[in-house]
Amino acid sequence: MRLFTASVIIAAVSLGTPAFVQAQGAPSQSAQKPPTQSRTVIESIQIVDVKDLTPEMRSKIDDLIAHTSEEDRQSLRKSIDATPDAASALKAKGLSSSQVVAINIAEGVLTLITKTA
Repeated sequence: MRLFTASVIIAAVSLGTPAFVQAQGAPSQSAQKPPTQSRTVIESIQIVDVKDLTPEMRSKIDDLIAHTSEEDRQSLRKSIDATPDAASALKAKGLSSSQVVAINIAEGVLTLITKTA
């Protein structure tokens, strides 16, 4: 088992709907409680290309990308690069963190959503 510590705002897809997940150290505009440290056990990693998603999901991801700042994208990529298992999974598919546009962490599965073209 691996521990993945999120320390940035993560672009995520949750229950079919893109969302931002607040993690440690990220400022919150609407949160009333300070963020707590987030530790999630990652049991497996899967990589999905945006083009393999349904048109509806692709549209949601495109909207999420359009509303994500470059700073948040850079923070996401740094977190991925700092997670050896995630970086290795990408490398094994000939990809890099610069191609990851969103992630989802659910039930021990880290899904990296990539955009290659």
